[in-house]
Amino acid sequence: MSVSYEVRYASSPDAVKKLDTKELRNEFLIDNLMKPDEVVLVYTHYDRYIAGSAVPASKKLTLETIDPLKSETFLARRELGVINVGGDGTVYVDGEAFELTYKDALYVGMGAKEVIFESKDASAPAKFYLNSAPAHHAFPNKKVTKAEAKKLELGTLETANARTVNQMLIGGVVDTCQLQMGMTELKTGSVWNTLPSHVHDRRMEVYMYIEVPPEQSVCHFMGQTDETRHIWMQNEQAVISPPWSIHSGAGTSNYTFIWGMAGENLDYTDMDVCPINELR
Repeated sequence: MSVSYEVRYASSPDAVKKLDTKELRNEFLIDNLMKPDEVVLVYTHYDRYIAGSAVPASKKLTLETIDPLKSETFLARRELGVINVGGDGTVYVDGEAFELTYKDALYVGMGAKEVIFESKDASAPAKFYLNSAPAHHAFPNKKVTKAEAKKLELGTLETANARTVNQMLIGGVVDTCQLQMGMTELKTGSVWNTLPSHVHDRRMEVYMYIEVPPEQSVCHFMGQTDETRHIWMQNEQAVISPPWSIHSGAGTSNYTFIWGMAGENLDYTDMDVCPINELR
């Protein structure tokens, strides 16, 4: 079996206030993604979300079910989002082939029985980033390239947060039950993401940082608006954001991050903005 997983339980804001640096990282940081020839999954009790990766280097990889799902197949009661952040690759869904190049996305609907990942070139393997959420309806599978994404231009260079938000697996582009995914690219000279910060108690979120240059880092901020915490992150690491937490970051250079979220509201603009000068 080439699938490994761990389970993360939900934490209250009061409990998180008491965590030290190591405990905070153990609770929210996902730092073991993109292992060659392995599917890595983290099952979180925040909205039963799963974040993970599949890197088919020397062999194909199959998305097998895991014990917490108590189902015969991984997608028996789930939907799946895939974004390729490596070399060219193919995702086979019940025999149908979807070729994904760098930053292409794929939505896989509930009920798909077999999902297989393959790289075109073993020397430059595909790196498939995976997000999954519970589903109630079987929507069609659909590939979305970055060019096909709905784009939002936000921020300014003057405030060091000029960025392009690529909405990829989201209403208006793809039909989903609750999963939403996209990619935010910071422009040269900008380092801040998601400012002003916000919370959305109707859904949780996971960030996965990519294109962080070697020897550079991103400082990710989380916590309640009046009790923030930070986690230093490297390239191809992800962080879980509870519904009650802000999720923002500043890098020592520009970078890109993939966001994924799930919950009871699909309205992308449903958020409670936190004024920058009121953060503590």
